Amino acid sequence: MKRKTALGLVAGLTMTALLGACTTATSPATGRTFTTNLSPQQEAQLGRQEHPQILAEFGGAYDAQPDLTAYVTSVGQVVAANAERKDVTYTFTILNTPDVNAFAVPGGYVYITRGLLALANNEAEIAGVLGHEIGHINARHTAERMGQQQTAQIGVLGATLLGAILGGQTGANLLGGAVQQGAEYRLAHYSQEQEFEADSLGVRYLKRSAYDPQAMATFLADLRAQSQLEAQLAGQDPNVVDADNMLASHPRTVDRVQRAIAEAGPEPAAGAKLDPDIYLQKIDGLVFGDDPKNGVIDGTRFIHPSLHFAFTVPQGFKLVNQPDMVGAAGPQGAVITFTLASPQPSGNLADYIAGGQIAKNVSFQNVQALTINGMPAATGTAAVKTNKGARNARVVLVKHPEGTVYQFLFFATANTASALDGSFMQTARSFQQIGTDEGSKYQAQHIRIVTVQAGDTAQSLSSRMVTSAKEDWFDVLNNLKPGEEPQVGRKVKIVTY
Repeated sequence: MKRKTALGLVAGLTMTALLGACTTATSPATGRTFTTNLSPQQEAQLGRQEHPQILAEFGGAYDAQPDLTAYVTSVGQVVAANAERKDVTYTFTILNTPDVNAFAVPGGYVYITRGLLALANNEAEIAGVLGHEIGHINARHTAERMGQQQTAQIGVLGATLLGAILGGQTGANLLGGAVQQGAEYRLAHYSQEQEFEADSLGVRYLKRSAYDPQAMATFLADLRAQSQLEAQLAGQDPNVVDADNMLASHPRTVDRVQRAIAEAGPEPAAGAKLDPDIYLQKIDGLVFGDDPKNGVIDGTRFIHPSLHFAFTVPQGFKLVNQPDMVGAAGPQGAVITFTLASPQPSGNLADYIAGGQIAKNVSFQNVQALTINGMPAATGTAAVKTNKGARNARVVLVKHPEGTVYQFLFFATANTASALDGSFMQTARSFQQIGTDEGSKYQAQHIRIVTVQAGDTAQSLSSRMVTSAKEDWFDVLNNLKPGEEPQVGRKVKIVTY
């Protein structure tokens, strides 16, 4: 979370000026016809307009390692050179966020997060991720989707790898609970047919680029293991990543990719590229997890060293740190969002809430002034409509001693609101000012690459880690099964300062 940003999970892009009459188009990659009101030239314009908004929403470009950016771009360009569309100029960007994510927008803009780079274990896996997104661009899936929906807005998260593969649980939960403020925010998914097409095209491009297409499946297995570990650390059932994110009527993730590989024809020639050592060398020094300058998640506690505050969410809630907000998704659809109050109140906080400044068309009742750890505060409650249905909401404003007013919004269903309200207020009352001494304890963590020596074990290597759940994270980051030992001579990832 940064200081001067307003709430906005993903800003919709109004396209009214760009869109023309619907016409029939043919996918250059699949030969399938569809109806759309977006031409290839308009796709390129859409990408140019969306790019700076995406950078603002996702922490900006990761520029701490220029050689890594150049490397990812080179891999992406190799894959793109083997795709069908030659009218697209590709731009590959590493986003400075710990989220494990990748997505694309029309016009050749492809994004991959440093969180995803930390999880991958070889160059072929990254090529597979980029190939999937390049497949969406070459099949013109956004143009097709807009033609089907007849809408003038899109949500860029619709093309995310997590949204496509695992259903984007955290983003969907937060988005589903958040009251609408200003712009319309929504998570629009590609269809299962489009996702399978993107998988199939990604496999095609990997084979043409001499990469091993099985890397697509191994990365998705890594992704599932990471999601399960994060759920476990958040006090949730690890199996919830399957139950909540995959539709029972559709194939399992790895099964779908294996089907795409099988349908793509003969296996590649012996010696298809994986290139793990080259890849690991390139990510050595990569920032892992939260960057302290944008706040740090420590279990259920969020600490912002440079803005000098901290607060704690209830057990069972999973914290997510975004550039413009901190969110927490909890049981039974409960959601917490934490942002700057916008616009910043200049007077009495209770009057600000009662005056309808929190959200358009939402009237808060039971407004009262509070004091939280010596800081002026106020709260109120309301019934709101969200894209997940009706919710009870509580707002709490707190004025930090440095002058900034922060805003908590708590959402729960009608039948859980009473039970959760005490925990919500406990979260608000946990908001406190912290000093420079406490903030300085939090340093950026980095991926470091080490070579396994004789006598090294998973336990001894993971003991050098500075994360929580050290052995679990060591296994997930290095694609090891619980109890499996790394082979002598292998390069592995550990997380240190």
